[in-house]
Amino acid sequence: MKFTWFNLMPWPHLPDDFRQKNRSVWVDIDSRLFDPIKSNEVYNTYLDLLEYASTLGFDGIGVNEHHQNGYGIMPSPNLIAATLARRTKDVGLVVLGNSIALYNPPVRVAEEFAMLDCISGGRLVAGFPVGTSMDTNYCYGQIPSLTREKYMEAHDLIRKAWAEPDPFAFNGRYTKLRHVNIWPRPIQQPPPIHIPGGGSVETYDFCIDNTYSYSYLSFTGYIRARALMGGYWDRVAERNAPDHSPYRAGFAQTICVADTDAEARRLYEEHVMYFYNRCLHVYPGFADAPGYRTIKTIQSGALSQYAPARPFSEVTWEELIEGGHIIAGSPETVRQRMEDLIKSLHVGNIFCLLHVGNMPKEKCMNSTKLFAEKVMPKLRNMFPDYADDDRFWCHPIPNQAQPVNLAEQGRA
Repeated sequence: MKFTWFNLMPWPHLPDDFRQKNRSVWVDIDSRLFDPIKSNEVYNTYLDLLEYASTLGFDGIGVNEHHQNGYGIMPSPNLIAATLARRTKDVGLVVLGNSIALYNPPVRVAEEFAMLDCISGGRLVAGFPVGTSMDTNYCYGQIPSLTREKYMEAHDLIRKAWAEPDPFAFNGRYTKLRHVNIWPRPIQQPPPIHIPGGGSVETYDFCIDNTYSYSYLSFTGYIRARALMGGYWDRVAERNAPDHSPYRAGFAQTICVADTDAEARRLYEEHVMYFYNRCLHVYPGFADAPGYRTIKTIQSGALSQYAPARPFSEVTWEELIEGGHIIAGSPETVRQRMEDLIKSLHVGNIFCLLHVGNMPKEKCMNSTKLFAEKVMPKLRNMFPDYADDDRFWCHPIPNQAQPVNLAEQGRA
């Protein structure tokens, strides 16, 4: 199993009446709710938590990209990953990822990911999401029906830029470059790539064709996710893929650990409800622009998780627990539910959302430590038949460069 401590970096200071006074946490959120002075502490707290997780045995620490929102204040995950590259060691930097259809030209992603791989000594795990409709279509103005076509062209350019040692010309529909010759070049050839998906059927084939890991990032529960992940594994079988390795897939799960089930509710309920009531308050008109979702995906019945049939604001703690939206409780309770998740979804990559909503640092560290010490070790060997499958994870070089203690060096 591969466990990544994943942080969305939500804004923790949304007011109690946020839902009543703002139609959406995304796209047209009132920018006056963001306090740049407070953000200094917020960003550094989140960096502290990511660095703390790197010391506890997690395989990776994860970040992602979103725009114009209070759900995740990380428009540039590469900046965060670059900061972490110097302050961590022996842990994967999971950038899940860059919305490559938004970059002009996309070689910018090839260059920045190569920089991250070089600085970290080969610890990059790259992600190429299409991006939410809010980000791609409403914030960045991409034409919905062309987003995936632009995405595919960007993907092909980035992969060729990493692989081709000689300068080449690229004559795409959206990007035309006379000289492509990136410096620096990544250590890993190529870095492992995970594709975050939200139900697009075509993404299944894309991952199978390229030997990428398909990662379902969901807030509607692992029990509901069984249908979608079952569809993915059915497609793997239909395409006669050479194996059914669980590392071909990943899942994001909100997790809260305390000494007892009752203590978990007492400690974490307010922060979970903050996230579901405020951070997921997305105007339905932004969640699924016409043309963003393909015909095959619509026919499959997969809908945007950001526009659920029943508003998240109406869901109770008990329902979140029962539906597997969150896994919360004692270490043993969490272990049992996580084992059910892992087996029923057949996933080898877990993106652990152990920070939730406006959860303060001390509570998050407590939950993270309990998970790392009392839950994670018991889940490590869930798939012994695939213990040697390292195709979907980073391969750091030995003897990585480490930051120098300048004070000690000056005294030498």
